Amino acid sequence: MTTGAKTSEPARPPRRHTPRRITVLLPVVGLTGVALCGLLVFGLATVRVGVLAVVIGVIAAVVPVALVVATFLWIDRWEPEPAKLLLLTFLWGACVATLMALLINDTAAAVGDLLLGSGNGGKVSAIVSAPLAEEAVKAVPLVLIFWRRRHELDGIVDGIVYAGFSAAGFAFTENIYYFGRAFAEQGFGDDMSSGVVAAFILRGVLSPFAHPLFTAITGIGLGYAARLRERSLKIAVPLAAYLGAVCLHALWNAAATLGGASTFLNVYFLIMVPMFVAVVLLVLWQRRREQRVIAAALPGLAAAGLIARSEVDLLADLSARRRWRRQARRESGRRAARAVGEYQASVSEVAFLRRKAARSGEVRAHYEELLDVVRASRAEAVRLASGRGQG
Repeated sequence: MTTGAKTSEPARPPRRHTPRRITVLLPVVGLTGVALCGLLVFGLATVRVGVLAVVIGVIAAVVPVALVVATFLWIDRWEPEPAKLLLLTFLWGACVATLMALLINDTAAAVGDLLLGSGNGGKVSAIVSAPLAEEAVKAVPLVLIFWRRRHELDGIVDGIVYAGFSAAGFAFTENIYYFGRAFAEQGFGDDMSSGVVAAFILRGVLSPFAHPLFTAITGIGLGYAARLRERSLKIAVPLAAYLGAVCLHALWNAAATLGGASTFLNVYFLIMVPMFVAVVLLVLWQRRREQRVIAAALPGLAAAGLIARSEVDLLADLSARRRWRRQARRESGRRAARAVGEYQASVSEVAFLRRKAARSGEVRAHYEELLDVVRASRAEAVRLASGRGQG
C-alpha cells in the first residue's frame, strides 16, 4: 500500500438510531418469506417429478447458473454492487419470483383450458401470461432498488447486473424443474434428442442467457431512467423497456410452442443471437465509459488528498487493481487484500458521484458519506498492510 496520502483515520460521524423493527425484524421476516417460497417451490417440484429427478435437476442446473453469475460478476468489476443486495436479488428470482410465476401461469393455463378447450391453456400460459408475469416478478427487486437505493442503481451497467442476478436465480429454479421433468419422463436419454441431455443442450448450452437477456432489457431501461430528470420519463422509459422484454420473451416462447424446429432456429439465430450480441457490445461500451470516468476523476481525488498520487495509475486499470490485491494478500494476508478491495470499490463510487454531487443535494449528501468511507477504508488498508493486522 502506498503512503502518499494522509492515513490517519477520520472521526466517524455519530450513528443515527434506527428502529430495531427495521434493522432486525424486517430482514428476518423477509428472509423467512424467501425461504418459505423456496421450500414451496422445491416441494411442488418434488411432488410433480420426484426426489431423484429434482436432485438430477439441481446438479444439471448448477453449471449454467455458475456461468451466468460469473459473467455478471465480471461485468460488475469497476463499481461492485453490495454483495448482500446481489444475493437477495438472486434469492428473490430463485424463490419468490418462481413461486409467483408458477401460481400465475398455472391459473392462466387452467382458465385457458376452460375457455379455449383442453390443451390450449398451456399455449396461453406460455405466450401470454408467462412473459407478462415472469418479467414483472423478476423486475421487482430492480424497481425496489431504483426506488429506495437509487445510488446503487444509477446506470445501465447496474441495471443489467441486478437484472442478470434476478433472472439467473429464476432460470436456476426453472431449470431444476425442466431438467428434473426430462429425467422423470425419459431418463438421461438414448441420444442427444431426448432426456436430460437434450434439455441441458437446449437450456444450458444454447440459451443459458435467455432469461437474463429478457430481464436485462428492463434493467437497461431502469439504469437509463436513473440519469433522467423528468419524472414522466423516469416512469415511461422503464415501462417501455419492460414491454420490450415481454415481447422478446413472448416471441421466444411462441417459437418454441407454436413453431417447428426451423421456426425456432430462425428466431434463435436471426433475433435472439443479434440481441444478445447487441447487449454484450453495450456492456463493453459502458464498461469502457466507466473506466474513463474513473480515470478522469482520479487526479482530482489525489489533489484533494483522498488518494495518493502514486495510486492513480493503480486505480485506473483493472489488472493493476487485481495485482495490487494479490500483492497485499501475499505480503499482509487476506484481511489486507479485502481492505484494499474495499478501498478500490469506494474510490470508484466516489469517482462516479463526483460529477453528480454539484447538481443534487441528495447525491451530495451521499457523496460526503462516501468520502468518509474512502478515508476509513484507506486507513484500514494501510494499517493492515503495515503488518499490524495480518490474517
